[in-house]
Amino acid sequence: MQTYRRFVSPITLKLAVFAASALVLLAPGAARAGADEGEPAPSFSASRLGGEGNISLASYRGKVVYLDFWASWCAPCQAALPALEELRKEFPADQFQVVAVNVDTDAEKALRLLQKYKIGYPSAADPDGRLPETFGIKTMPTSYLIDRSGVVRLVHPGFRESDVEMLRGQIKTLVETKK
Repeated sequence: MQTYRRFVSPITLKLAVFAASALVLLAPGAARAGADEGEPAPSFSASRLGGEGNISLASYRGKVVYLDFWASWCAPCQAALPALEELRKEFPADQFQVVAVNVDTDAEKALRLLQKYKIGYPSAADPDGRLPETFGIKTMPTSYLIDRSGVVRLVHPGFRESDVEMLRGQIKTLVETKK
């Protein structure tokens, strides 16, 4: 080891390790966090918020899914809850489903908000933030429109009321595609 240190400075060694790490991350097929459009949505199973059992994304295969990550402290998330409930009601239940993942560390805060909005779609609890990391979420809310075969067709960061028409059109297109 002494001979090695004589020829390679600590800074050079750190740069070499960093460069090698970057090559691994950029290599085709390298594992990385995130769910991009055109790629399969990461599969998951998580505890149901405020209830028993789990919510599994795979159980909705064959339906179009709008997967919404939200938190009680997020104002755009609060605006999205009733809008997504209305979208859920517009499409046949055997064709379309909204599925939510709540990231609050205190489930009671999330449950109080759901009492206010009375949504009819399932919400999983992820207080450790494992799923946002898996999906590569950078902002709250972030949602994923997933086709019947489990492929992400739209990544939608943030939420504004003006987004509803665009979302409705995207959902309608996927629901009408019977593949």
